[in-house]
Amino acid sequence: MTPRLELKNINKRYPGVVANDDISLSIMPGEIHAILGENGAGKSTLMKIIYGAIEADSGEIYCDGNLVERHNPAISRQLGIEMVYQHFALFESVSVVENIALAMRGRFDLKALSEQVRALSQRYGMPVDPKRIVHDLSVGERQRVEIVRCLLQDPKLLILDEPTSVLTPQAVEKLFETLRQLAAEGCSILYISHKLEEIQQLCERATVLRNGAVTGVADARTTSSLELARMMVGSELPKTSHPPATPSSEPVLEVRGLTAEVAEGFGVSLRDVSLSVRAGEIVGIAGVSGNGQAELISYLSGETIAEKADTVRLLGQPAGHLDPARRRQRGLAFVPEERLGRGAVPTLSLQENAILTGHRRGMVRHGLLDRKKAAEFADHVIRRFSVKARNAQSVAQSLSGGNLQKFIVGREIELEPKVLLVSQPTWGVDVGAAAFIRQTLIDISRQGTAVLVVSEELDELFEICDRLVVMCAGLVSRPLETAETNREEVGLLMTGLDKTTQSRKEVDLALHD
Repeated sequence: MTPRLELKNINKRYPGVVANDDISLSIMPGEIHAILGENGAGKSTLMKIIYGAIEADSGEIYCDGNLVERHNPAISRQLGIEMVYQHFALFESVSVVENIALAMRGRFDLKALSEQVRALSQRYGMPVDPKRIVHDLSVGERQRVEIVRCLLQDPKLLILDEPTSVLTPQAVEKLFETLRQLAAEGCSILYISHKLEEIQQLCERATVLRNGAVTGVADARTTSSLELARMMVGSELPKTSHPPATPSSEPVLEVRGLTAEVAEGFGVSLRDVSLSVRAGEIVGIAGVSGNGQAELISYLSGETIAEKADTVRLLGQPAGHLDPARRRQRGLAFVPEERLGRGAVPTLSLQENAILTGHRRGMVRHGLLDRKKAAEFADHVIRRFSVKARNAQSVAQSLSGGNLQKFIVGREIELEPKVLLVSQPTWGVDVGAAAFIRQTLIDISRQGTAVLVVSEELDELFEICDRLVVMCAGLVSRPLETAETNREEVGLLMTGLDKTTQSRKEVDLALHD
């Protein structure tokens, strides 16, 4: 059988970095093939070469046995190759359906296309409102838009980069059913994920990259997670140590009955949200992306000012009226879910990005910036958090997603905050780096920092959190002790199907009333 895709001796180099080193691989029609590797191993570069977004220095690409001589994304789409980027390729100022329409071949009708989008997204358990403006969507919702856009194209080869990072267990199962059906119909799938159990559950073969080169090809169904991890990182993975929490008696971050209405199509309204975080503990917020987490974090970080100052309390004092800078002065630090654009300025160096929130660490004297101090701070973060970057002068957008995430998390932790807000701490981060970030969050909490984590990864929340709350349709569940609940209960709460509410329809009726 002729391979759907075949790569021969692909090479790509950047100044000081070998991104892809003589890579060869093949994917057969109907095969689900995994690409594994640490952050910075060359996975994203290779996928962009396949899709035509960047050009290889040397090597050949064959599609259905034919040499692809000229290559760009438009030609890839003509060949039936579709890709969901880890950092999404969406226009933020227009609606979901308009973004999808831009990728459609031939003529289209926006009204009919909207119905297609709505029906397809519901069918695959990834609901998307086609009228929403992309700017107002969370990362998880944007990911759904990208996946639905690709599925509408009836692809022959689908490239998915971390597609389940913001899906519930139930939605993951639904997506896997979809991918298996696509594969049965002949569609080949290149699947990138750091969740090794997903690779074993879904994929047939796995090609492992390390430092830009192929280190091996394994049968994903019979190779253990430990062996796959060893092939990726070259050593044993660290195990998370989670000593018992000894939280303070009084909360240092508190939300009291926060209610906030938003205009239809511009987010999710919050309904009487109350929660608290004490010094010395980690509290997690679980939920399907787009259920109010982004709006709540905006009120907590100070990006949105509350109508009543006492609605948000920080260190025992009203803080709902304070802007982000004044909340940071009180000891708040924040890691947003969007790395590029919010967590870091893409075109600035790591040294300059360190200044954004770290300028109070001796980098400014008498109104003048001390660039030496800023470089020393950035270099310290790079070393402590094992960020793969040449030096503090490296531009943020030149780093892989996982390495940039490590830098942003490290930058905020180095500020020694009293309260740390973290949204999607290990989204797109390899298994080794994820274990390091999670252990660091546990460590700083045990040293007295109050940590609030928003994540759609239930395994992550159960691994690091002491207590959990679940958000659904702008409502927050009762607090759950992590040791006394399970993934099934939390997963049902995430979709509105808990012990007291038997259907999503009942949730909607309750909210309407």
